[in-house]
Amino acid sequence: MRPVTRPTTPAEAWSALREGNTRFVRGEMLHPSQGVDHRANLSSAQHPFAVIFGCSDSRVAAEIIFDQGLGDVFVVRTAGHVLDTTVIGSIEYGVDVLGASLVVVLGHDSCGAVAAATTALTTGELPTGFVRAIVDRVIPSIVNLAGGGLGALDTLDPAVLGQEHVRHTVQMLQGYSRSLAEAITEGRVAIVGVEYTLAEGTVHLSEALGDVGV
Repeated sequence: MRPVTRPTTPAEAWSALREGNTRFVRGEMLHPSQGVDHRANLSSAQHPFAVIFGCSDSRVAAEIIFDQGLGDVFVVRTAGHVLDTTVIGSIEYGVDVLGASLVVVLGHDSCGAVAAATTALTTGELPTGFVRAIVDRVIPSIVNLAGGGLGALDTLDPAVLGQEHVRHTVQMLQGYSRSLAEAITEGRVAIVGVEYTLAEGTVHLSEALGDVGV
């Protein structure tokens, strides 16, 4: 069952999200925190227990796949879950101002941004317009996997490339944000990297900074 009280520790927050995903996979969603009274109570303040930073992909809606409702999670999304200063500021806001105890970097299989970055590295073919800015921010996550030359990226499982992008994003958040790094050291916050599988609907923990109880 979903906790009756708001999770206050990283481990409690991760447990609540895991339980919600299990309900989603089974088709037994509770659709919590969506009633009229709850909506009215939230009008004056919000206290989400987790920040979820994920890809903008239309198939990866965080509140749905974790079976959460209004006020439960503070969601930040960009294509390819790429970071910039406004994204980091938004995540810091969710933690430092709103009090979330967990930050989730949510990646997924068949990510178009990772595929485009792989194509750019192996063929030199880059997208046009500002889409290129997204690809440029994914490339540093995967370029180090090309130990045998950039062409070797074509031989790697796309899932490996996606997992490396998630892992790199988690590490970047800790490295770029002093407040997040301090919160992790103090045990107040954890950052986890999670991979979502589109067909099955399951989430898998692939990286963790801080104690989430696993």
